[in-house]
Amino acid sequence: MMALPGGRHLDSIPLPGQRLHLMQADSVQRWMEDLKLMTECECMCVLQAKPISLEEDAQSDLILAGGPGPGDPLQLLLKRGWVISTELRRIGQKLAQDRWARVHSMSVRLACHARSMVSEYSTLSRSSSQEMGQIEKLLMEKCSELSAITERCLQVENEHVLKSMKACVSETLSTLGQHFGQLLELALTREVQALVRKINASDNIYTTESTTGNLFSLTQEGAPLCRIIAKEGGVVALFKVCRQDSFRCLYPQALRTLASICCVEEGVHQLEKVDGVLCLADILTDDSHSEATRAEAAAVVAQVTSPHLPFTQHLSSFLESMEEIVTALVKLCQEASSGEVFLLASAALANITFFDTMACEMLLQLNAIRVLLEACSDKQRVDTPYTRDQIVTILANMSVLEQCASDIIQENGVQLIMGMLSEKPRSGTPAEVAACERVQQKAAVTLARLSRDPEVAREAVRLSCMSRLIELCRSPSERNSSDAVLVACLAALRRLAGICPEGLQDSDFQQLVQPRLVDSFLLCSNMEESFV
Repeated sequence: MMALPGGRHLDSIPLPGQRLHLMQADSVQRWMEDLKLMTECECMCVLQAKPISLEEDAQSDLILAGGPGPGDPLQLLLKRGWVISTELRRIGQKLAQDRWARVHSMSVRLACHARSMVSEYSTLSRSSSQEMGQIEKLLMEKCSELSAITERCLQVENEHVLKSMKACVSETLSTLGQHFGQLLELALTREVQALVRKINASDNIYTTESTTGNLFSLTQEGAPLCRIIAKEGGVVALFKVCRQDSFRCLYPQALRTLASICCVEEGVHQLEKVDGVLCLADILTDDSHSEATRAEAAAVVAQVTSPHLPFTQHLSSFLESMEEIVTALVKLCQEASSGEVFLLASAALANITFFDTMACEMLLQLNAIRVLLEACSDKQRVDTPYTRDQIVTILANMSVLEQCASDIIQENGVQLIMGMLSEKPRSGTPAEVAACERVQQKAAVTLARLSRDPEVAREAVRLSCMSRLIELCRSPSERNSSDAVLVACLAALRRLAGICPEGLQDSDFQQLVQPRLVDSFLLCSNMEESFV
């Protein structure tokens, strides 16, 4: 999968106003600030003569900072759904710890939240299907059952009896979770259907913009929502937008939403059904479209060709438009005005080189190596390890072609690859560290493949690549203790040593080259820093 900072287009991106705000407060302050949501819970506690919990972890209860917006059933479902899901998870945790007082008080609160969700959604939606009504009834029955059985557990002292009741509570909790999931899916499906109908029927740019924005926000809630959107015609509706000239200014937003939906198999299948690849090719090859529009189209291409999604490998329609798309992406890389645009275009190219081997030959004919290597010296376009990860991926996949070596030499590419062996994270975040490891590993792989050509091998030795490879093998900190980087470096070092053995000291040859690869790997992976 393409490596983008923060997982752009692949992972959930928190948006202002779309995520719940958590807060810590004592019970009185919490009740005052969230009176609308918490009143029922407090009343239930009083009516059942149960004091508000004073346990040490009661202060960390997760609550909503303010209720859903007025008249917004979608936000109501998302917020109430999040609260109920959280309560279900926490009840399970307390049950595992046999903390029965907490299990009961949380079960009462869960029932209140479920009742509030059902009541408020029914008020806002003003109609309900028979199926939803049945599941609502089952859900509330299970909530009452859970409250009753957990209250009885408080009165039981016999451990054997309590153990059997615990199994019953666990089963009830599981069934309740299933009913809640079914109800939430039905309600969300209904809201998605309304959004899709609104997009299809609208010829007003402001209405379409607002509705598409709502759909994009839903995609950020995760794969289950993306599946619902794809199933209910969201992909079809968005491509309809992308085929209307009157909505040109909405293309970037629509394409961004499509990229998110296509993280699931249903989204990719729908894209193929509506000739989505052809539409993307048309957008990418049309210079009248803005750079932002073409960049978002590149993001969709990157998503649907991701090598880590098995279902994208069967996208047969892509092969028909591949040459046009690859040509347009190389041009976009060359003309990119920002790092993000270059990242999206290069990520799409990187994924396409995995998708079909013909792409590498096309890239060679399009002088892509020169375009990519020139970009590496432009800090405006290439300034992060994520972008260099895409570039070195393309180089590694192209290096299987014999003609690639001469282009690399001609563009001083060996020196660039040498620099990638020294890639270091700036921030130290896990994502950036992982990206740096990938850059080092793929740089070593590229060097090993290119060193089949004696001219490349001699140039690598002249630039002290062997010294750097030895350092990466012997010093775990230089490779962040990555085994993948170690294996790649050992392979590259052995390839270079076979052509230019004079560049090695005897100890390096005896430990890193002469033994079996697995023995050298074990030796280096067990090295202590003090030994080095």
